[in-house]
Amino acid sequence: MSRILSGDRVLERAALGERVANAAKALHAAGVAPGQSVALLLRNDFAFFEASVAAQTIGAYATPINWHNTPDEIGYVLRDCGATVLVGHDDLLAKLGDAVPAGTIVLAVATPPELAAAYGVPAGATLADRRDWDEWVAAAADKPTPPPAPQTGSMIYTSGTTGRPKGVKRQPTAEHEREARHANTERAYGLGDGNGAEAVVLMNGPMYHSAPNGYGLTAVRVGATIVLEPRFDPEEMLQLIERHPVTHMHMVPTMFTRLLRLPEETRARYDLSSLRFVVHGAAPCPPPLKRAMIEWWAPVINEYYGSTETGIPVWHSSEEALRKPGTVGRALPGGEVAAYNAEGRRLPPGEIGEIYMRAGGMADFTYHGRDEERAAIGRDGLVTVGDVGFVDADGYVFLCDRKRDMIISGGVNIYPAEIEAVLMQVAGVRDCAVFGIPDDEFGEAVCAHIEADPAAGLTRESVREALGQTLARYKLPKVVAFADALPREDSGKIFKRKLRAPYWDGAGRSI
Repeated sequence: MSRILSGDRVLERAALGERVANAAKALHAAGVAPGQSVALLLRNDFAFFEASVAAQTIGAYATPINWHNTPDEIGYVLRDCGATVLVGHDDLLAKLGDAVPAGTIVLAVATPPELAAAYGVPAGATLADRRDWDEWVAAAADKPTPPPAPQTGSMIYTSGTTGRPKGVKRQPTAEHEREARHANTERAYGLGDGNGAEAVVLMNGPMYHSAPNGYGLTAVRVGATIVLEPRFDPEEMLQLIERHPVTHMHMVPTMFTRLLRLPEETRARYDLSSLRFVVHGAAPCPPPLKRAMIEWWAPVINEYYGSTETGIPVWHSSEEALRKPGTVGRALPGGEVAAYNAEGRRLPPGEIGEIYMRAGGMADFTYHGRDEERAAIGRDGLVTVGDVGFVDADGYVFLCDRKRDMIISGGVNIYPAEIEAVLMQVAGVRDCAVFGIPDDEFGEAVCAHIEADPAAGLTRESVREALGQTLARYKLPKVVAFADALPREDSGKIFKRKLRAPYWDGAGRSI
């Protein structure tokens, strides 16, 4: 029987359906209209599924927010999306202070014991004058059912070269939804062919990210049993796979790295034979790492390539990964991928250029309130996220570099422009350059080179402390280097490539 499990708690599917229906009534009665946003400041929990599906049912956008962000960063998203309602865990809401815009309805979800233990949440970390989500939903049982509305999706915020996050929103038609769900569930996620209700899905990545968000909500839609791991831990994940027994998972390469670091006797201790379909993406996966996982888990590991903007246009299986080491896959049926040169000419197989792509059946998107920025990344009906690579004669895509400065650390997108903008406000910083460097565990780490005033006495610790007043911890540079002057191009622009190159020489990869 399909259900959602978290720690010792269980939410049966019938109860989930009833709570979603009541939540939809409550949101509608509170004035949430189609096209508006319901913001989520939640770890993976029952309420995340309830609020997301209920919002989408009434035509609103479920807008998950990275709860690692600072109150200022969270407040920006709340204002930008115009959140009518904010649903959050008690301890996360308690940290926001006055970051919540006036007029936003705030609903608190009790932080459950398994999440409190996993994240070290102290007892009593609750919101003052709280309005309880469970009570609010239950009280709506007798309210009118909302009128039918075109279903939406999640509006995920993703940053860009300007450093400010942008909400990716689309308004799919019923036909788009059918086609996209068919492509995602049956091929990319392995949850199609009517086997959804038999699947046991382990959710181990935060659903404020677009890929786990789409995966988790797809699993609910097809009736899978979902096991929530409170916080990724490699051995605990193996325990959960054996205990439940798990058939499907979404992962990122950093998880592979941490799993393979477990002692051989620990890895051999658990029965993983239930696994049928594991899919990963969000960051480059070195071929030796992929091969090691396939040798351990058998050819159940699949990979996709895409983005919040594009969905999943590109995918490949274990067999293809072994045959084409280093590929991120080829276009799924109905999808398209191509490389273009700087003049906008579509390139033949093997020639390196900027990668553009689209997924079959996906409705077009825009950036919330930023149509011009959406137009800037399109070409011939395809979209780029700034990756550079080539498509071989068989249609397989290989990535070589990133045109833009984005850093992917542990599957999380980090944008140097955002960090640089804050760095320039730190006393003693004359100029700076932020970029990614190789990291064995997370793929990339954040590195900052600073042209500093010698009299300021800046240190790595003081810089990180200053940045931490505004930026989330995962954005803080791991490496900080100081110089009297940074290398510059003739235009005066910092020659970031010269700074970056020594870190990557000998790494065997460029991203």
